[in-house]
Amino acid sequence: MSPETPDEELVQRCRRGEQAAWSTLVRRYQRLIYTVPRRAGLSEDQAADVFQFTFQRFHEHLGRIEDGARARAWLVTTAKRETLRLLGEARRFVAPAAGGEDEDPDDPLERIPDPGPLQDEQLSALQESDRLRQAVDRLDPRSRQFIELLFLQEEPLPYSDIAARLGIPEGSIGPTRARCLAKLRKLLAEM
Repeated sequence: MSPETPDEELVQRCRRGEQAAWSTLVRRYQRLIYTVPRRAGLSEDQAADVFQFTFQRFHEHLGRIEDGARARAWLVTTAKRETLRLLGEARRFVAPAAGGEDEDPDDPLERIPDPGPLQDEQLSALQESDRLRQAVDRLDPRSRQFIELLFLQEEPLPYSDIAARLGIPEGSIGPTRARCLAKLRKLLAEM
């Protein structure tokens, strides 16, 4: 299945039971969905639970999703809601702080957790990261490998290592970077 396959087509193929379509859809959004709970402060295990829950719900609702092109929004919203639910559960187990004289410990309103939404900036950053990842995935294999080696490593690699891995002279990294970034900008503009 091509990484360029539109979400709408993937959803239709998922409805027909095509495993390749499902795998492509999960791969496309796995980082985005996993990042929502992690950015909200949940543990890795809780983030994995949110991830599993989100895709399980998506699978259960495949027949009811009218616009397959909105699969990304559906997944993000579901991940966000499940994250908020888990955050609310965690707050229920936290002992209340010593309150002032005007607080009534028996008032049930005082015990309701504040399930405030994730900050819009965080969600925007997650969506932008996902958009960038999609664009990188659409690059030709050589350009994608170059971008991943140069920018997407845990620890930055020295130019000598990048040149050795790609089999190019170290002096050509600058011009190659400029060409690859131009391709990436063009893809982002088209998306």
